[in-house]
Amino acid sequence: MSGGVVFQAVSKRYGGVTAVDNVSFDIAAGTLVTLLGPSGCGKTTTLRMIAGLEQATAGRIFIDGVDVTTKSPGERDVSMVFQSYALFPHLNVLDNVCYGLRSSGVKRIRAAEQARATIALVGLTGLENRLPSELSGGQQQRVALARAMVLEPRVLLFDEPLSNLDARLRRHVRDEIRSLQQSLGLTVVYVTHDQSEALAISDRIIVMNNARIAQGGSPRELYESPSDRFVVNFMGEASILPVTIQTIDDGIATVRLGGTTLRLPNRGLDTGPAEIAIRPHAPRLTGGTPEPNTLNGTIRRAVYGGDHMEYDVTIDGFSEPLFVVDARVASPYVVGAGVGIALTPSGLALLPASTRARPK
Repeated sequence: MSGGVVFQAVSKRYGGVTAVDNVSFDIAAGTLVTLLGPSGCGKTTTLRMIAGLEQATAGRIFIDGVDVTTKSPGERDVSMVFQSYALFPHLNVLDNVCYGLRSSGVKRIRAAEQARATIALVGLTGLENRLPSELSGGQQQRVALARAMVLEPRVLLFDEPLSNLDARLRRHVRDEIRSLQQSLGLTVVYVTHDQSEALAISDRIIVMNNARIAQGGSPRELYESPSDRFVVNFMGEASILPVTIQTIDDGIATVRLGGTTLRLPNRGLDTGPAEIAIRPHAPRLTGGTPEPNTLNGTIRRAVYGGDHMEYDVTIDGFSEPLFVVDARVASPYVVGAGVGIALTPSGLALLPASTRARPK
């Protein structure tokens, strides 16, 4: 059923507008890879070129080792689950799932058998005779998934499939998609702009920006080792502060940040000015007697988040505040309180210097 997808220097232009610019990647068979990025970055156009709904202007596209660059959608053996689900409102669940098989010439009895098996696979047994209007949003999404899966495609494509669902249902259906993908060994290309969705569901993530690939890698790699400011900010909350790399020894940089010294992977950077991305969980706030090797700050904003506190902390010598998430809710810090800020390497990443963050 599954096949890999390869893009070799693929571009898509609409007149003078470049929607996808010289993009190359390799999606291994049996994996779920997410194309992640803001609106207009090229991720949906990339997905549509895999499906054959858009033709590449330049480059080559391979599915399961076969060059499909100029092939029609029907010749590519892929199925797509659209954001709107696109279910036929006058057909029941069984007939919706059967539709693609019947259109391909499969006889009615055989098509119904295959459809019922796939309906069972997505947990909708007993709902075969219901119309889409009689289903919940999550059930409709699973019908759309069954309709795509019943065709046994080499590659299954998802275009923002959870955007019409509420937050709790998104998590439930997201987990169902991931479970089915892993149990059946499906090759899935998944488009979303939701970072938490991408982190939870993916084997690999390809972050796109301005029609190009900004960075690709595992969810952990992208979150913990972003390549630049764009990837840092798109993969979740982070504070970015200027630092100085003092020395580098065997790939480890000694970094001076205000009144504290850190040792971090240098990630190819040289000594001199740089920046550090600090995820909200990395700082540890302390009160009372200042601890060695800590920054000094003042609580500027405190927000109760139920199971955590959120703080904006003004750091001595820096114009940008530090955003901190703290699990200690029983005795929170109050606005105006002085705190120490201890940093551990987990949740920190060095970046090339820019002009956007400078000390006062």
